[in-house]
Amino acid sequence: MTARMEFWTSTFREKPLSAFGLVLIVFFILVAGLAPVLAPADRRAYDPYLIPEFGYSPDPLPPSREHPFGTTQEQFDLYYGMVWGTRTAFRVALSVVAVALAAGLLVGGVSGFYGGWLDDLLMRLTDVVLAFPALLLAVVIVAVLGPSLEHVMLSVAAVSWPSYARLLRGEVLALKGREFVLAARGLGASDARILFKHILPNAVYPLLVYASLDVGNIVITAAALSFLGLGAPIGYADWGQLVSLSRNWILGAPGRPFAYWYTILIPGGAIFLFVLGWNLVGDAVRDILDPRSVSR
Repeated sequence: MTARMEFWTSTFREKPLSAFGLVLIVFFILVAGLAPVLAPADRRAYDPYLIPEFGYSPDPLPPSREHPFGTTQEQFDLYYGMVWGTRTAFRVALSVVAVALAAGLLVGGVSGFYGGWLDDLLMRLTDVVLAFPALLLAVVIVAVLGPSLEHVMLSVAAVSWPSYARLLRGEVLALKGREFVLAARGLGASDARILFKHILPNAVYPLLVYASLDVGNIVITAAALSFLGLGAPIGYADWGQLVSLSRNWILGAPGRPFAYWYTILIPGGAIFLFVLGWNLVGDAVRDILDPRSVSR
């Protein structure tokens, strides 16, 4: 265990960018955990805000003491949305990865282990899903089920699991003819015991690497669905929705093209840094879990 921990530490030490990615993820974890302290819910800051001296205005407000990051149209507070949106990003990413990983383990494991007609049936099913553009298929699923954050997570998981299944199937095919599997079968182990005790524990590492790299894609896809108005209802802290609320102000105002820069740069920057952090850490996880790199 100590040698493994030393290897993890040395990997991040040798990869400064991966260490930076880890810092970003830790930062977002802290923001998500401290959201009730950083942006108390009793502020009602994510409701239309009435400005006493000017009256209600649908235009964005610049950063101020009351709104540190400014507001989007309809006066939705960017600071409140950014802080609580961090929890939404983690909820979406981890939920989708968990569902896609579980489905990939089941389908890929059974397909690769048993082969034959069952393998053909399951792989043709994955081919059908992979034949559609992922974002387009996710849009169709949400449109049929109805806009909501839960349906966004379900749709993104529905288009994500085939990649996990195909990756695991290849690993299972490579492992099921190995000596330790044949020995377990010769000792009378059941198929379930061989699959879940001997094969899957040795085949799951590539899936963990892929999952760490896939988190960024999941967040971007979910943000795109929210941007299209298919995500959480208005008033729910979601980065994609914040960008959607600001799309009318991308070009600024007449004669002032950068007047409302904060409405796009702040939520877009949060999505960028969140995705960047997971991609950089995923690169280090790939080196750590790659058996060929242990001997370095």
